[in-house]
Amino acid sequence: MMEKSSSEFDRRFLDVEENLKVIRSNIAAAALKSGRQPQDITMLAATKTVPVEVINHGIALGIDHIGENKVQELCEKYESYDLAQCELQFIGHLQTNKVKNIIGKVSMIQSVDSVRLANEISRLSLSKGVTTDILIEVNIGNEPNKSGVLPTELYDLIEQTALLPSLRIRGLMAIPPAEAKMAETQGYFSKMSQYFIDIKGKKIDNVTMDYLSMGMSSDYSQAILSGANMVRIGSALFGPRIYN
Repeated sequence: MMEKSSSEFDRRFLDVEENLKVIRSNIAAAALKSGRQPQDITMLAATKTVPVEVINHGIALGIDHIGENKVQELCEKYESYDLAQCELQFIGHLQTNKVKNIIGKVSMIQSVDSVRLANEISRLSLSKGVTTDILIEVNIGNEPNKSGVLPTELYDLIEQTALLPSLRIRGLMAIPPAEAKMAETQGYFSKMSQYFIDIKGKKIDNVTMDYLSMGMSSDYSQAILSGANMVRIGSALFGPRIYN
């Protein structure tokens, strides 16, 4: 892999600065329109394929939540992240045999979709003496080849997972079908918001429903208007992903 020149980094740094201004403005507008304050919305920077130098520049600009999709990439970057003022979360599909690599490194795992995975997170967290925050990922579009618990199985998964030690259910996460039209996406967001409200109202022990994580680069404003209080933004912030 070729080393990036300082001028390339300088260009990306400037792009991130300008993009971040736009994103913060859009988040603020959507928050106010939804009856909330801009500070009520957590922006998580999705950093898949993004060089650590660029990530750390974003952190220096005030980004305080970052999320990786791949365990191997997270581990390769881990020692270089500037995490003094920033939380690192895992937001991608997680295999049970890789849980051991991220427990104690991340503040939250957003992609828990089975009791088997939750059990492994609980077991390893207990053995390391830590408590791991999780979100339950919902396959809101019932897509056969996509991760996430089906909506019909959501409540059972939450009730079983809530009983496990050394983890805390902090909310829900979802990714609507990529090919969905705007009106369809709105419907998926609305369903997720209703699940979030319903589960919060049940007041289940060890379930706080603090975060509804939905909305990405193309639809984060729409998600906020539908009740999201965490959005995961990658390409709109860092530019198109570059795969080497």
